[in-house]
Amino acid sequence: MTTVLSLARAAQLAGAIVSVVALSACTTAPVAPPVAAKPSLQSMLAQAGTASSGGQKEQAVKLWQQAAEAYPADKSPWLSIAQTRYEAGQYGEAIINAQEVLVRDPNDTLANSIIAISGLRLSTRSLADLSRQNNLSGSIRTESQDLAKLLRESLGETVLVPPAPAPVQQAATPARGKAGAKKAAKAKPQEESSADPFGALK
Repeated sequence: MTTVLSLARAAQLAGAIVSVVALSACTTAPVAPPVAAKPSLQSMLAQAGTASSGGQKEQAVKLWQQAAEAYPADKSPWLSIAQTRYEAGQYGEAIINAQEVLVRDPNDTLANSIIAISGLRLSTRSLADLSRQNNLSGSIRTESQDLAKLLRESLGETVLVPPAPAPVQQAATPARGKAGAKKAAKAKPQEESSADPFGALK
């Protein structure tokens, strides 16, 4: 009889221990922190716009990039980045970001304009460098001429890049003499060439 009672008490004691352990496990379980709500696209764009207006262009670009990650289907952040890079003269990056816009909206006029004008500016720089180095020849020259012709036809212009306005002529001083006149005559074609890098392609 005593043995039966001892077993019963042992069973009760074991049950109590299990209950205590279970309760302590419940009380010490880690509580997950609440998930912060994602800010709206409008608020993120407004924050980036404020930074841009304040002259903090790189900070604005970072905020636009965060908005692009949070809302990957929206084109607005990419368009703002492309326009900022274009205005800064960073035409390569402007083209890359404008292409992200076209992935989301192939008919976006501003993105297409940024790509077209940025590409022309980069091409103009390269052609001007090649002209100065006298390396604009062979297939490069032929393809450049074809491209210039296509651009003139697309724009409806006979001259792709208008010539620079003529500088105001100052009266020649007697000290200049014939040597000075020859120097000026030699400098004139170089100035015209650098002002109009497409001149050789007309």
